[in-house]
Amino acid sequence: MRMNTMTPMSGYRPMPSVDSALSLMDRAMSGSVPGLNWPPYNVVQADGDHYRIVLAVPGFRDGDLEIVSEPNRLTVSGRPQEVQEDGEVVYRGIAQQPFRRTFELADHVRVQNARLENGLLTLELVREIPEALKPKRIEITGSGQSAIGSGETEQKTH
Repeated sequence: MRMNTMTPMSGYRPMPSVDSALSLMDRAMSGSVPGLNWPPYNVVQADGDHYRIVLAVPGFRDGDLEIVSEPNRLTVSGRPQEVQEDGEVVYRGIAQQPFRRTFELADHVRVQNARLENGLLTLELVREIPEALKPKRIEITGSGQSAIGSGETEQKTH
């Protein structure tokens, strides 16, 4: 049986910066820190081996975005160009901030296509297992036993 005891030092935190970093990480995972969970995205499994990642990037153009594919990793980053408004912007509610989003990919997943339409960046992914790694059915060959009633011996070729 395990017993937990409280000592006078159990609440002591010698490094408050670690606590604040952990708190920041907790808030980032919950979405309460602006900018860390931006841009929002969806991951869709189209079928067994085809996936889509859809990122909401309003106001970004093709030249503002960069997609880098590495083994088991996909990084999407964006840096919007300054847009000159006809007049003074009184309130800016459409986020157009630089970002970098990294996705960890499974083995043998590659980007097949990328397109930007109506503020949505869609990345088409496909999982292609190489033939050498796919399971193979192994045929069992017999020892040349004779067939019942025929009197002939079956011969198997290798």
